[in-house]
Amino acid sequence: MDVEETTINASTGDGEMAVVITKPIEQTTGDNSWPVVVLFIDAPGLRPATREYMARLAGHGYHVITPDLHHRHGRLLSYEPKTMAGDPEARPTMMNWIASMTDDQIQYDAEQALSAAGVSNETPYGVIGFCLGARAVYRSMERNPDRVRCGAGWHPSFLVDDEPDSPHLSAAQLDRPLYLGIGDADQVQSIAMHQKFLDAVADVDHVEVAIFAGADHGFSWPGYPNFHAEAAETSWSKTLAILESTLR
Repeated sequence: MDVEETTINASTGDGEMAVVITKPIEQTTGDNSWPVVVLFIDAPGLRPATREYMARLAGHGYHVITPDLHHRHGRLLSYEPKTMAGDPEARPTMMNWIASMTDDQIQYDAEQALSAAGVSNETPYGVIGFCLGARAVYRSMERNPDRVRCGAGWHPSFLVDDEPDSPHLSAAQLDRPLYLGIGDADQVQSIAMHQKFLDAVADVDHVEVAIFAGADHGFSWPGYPNFHAEAAETSWSKTLAILESTLR
């Protein structure tokens, strides 16, 4: 299925935010429209690999909306591995982007992106996130039970913290499908760091956790040093399956 990508602007309390939208060129029939998926970026930002993933998903008949979560620092900022390797300031800069984010900001940005894209307040949607985006997936499911039908988090980060609203403390109450794909070689956000969350959802039938031997953090992206084909393709299949079962 052929797809098209556009970039629009959304107004936020912190200025203008770019929103990248990818969806099928083919029009739907009658009153139906393509199911909506909000994608939450990982720390390196909205880059070519993100756009390729969006295009692949849109090719399966989805309206994919990705807010530029780093917009408070500049427009469509991103880092590629080669750039980071040659720039000693790259990692500290990226970590500053992460540290400046809050759950409330991210959820607000998603709402503004949906509104700017013309999505009705009643339209259900799914959520997908990578790294820190996986925490945003959980927060979306937690805060919007009437609209967010399912979620998927790839090599997640920050599912457990010391705050009174840490995701692991409410995870057992999650009542919609969630998929998490984690590599056992991930030292950036190790399984041990997620263990309290994993324990909380261990007996929740509609939450699936897949652990991949040898997969590292950032296993999603073809052509990148940490790409892990089994982890990426299995996570793709499982993510697509829950979207199909909840949004069609």
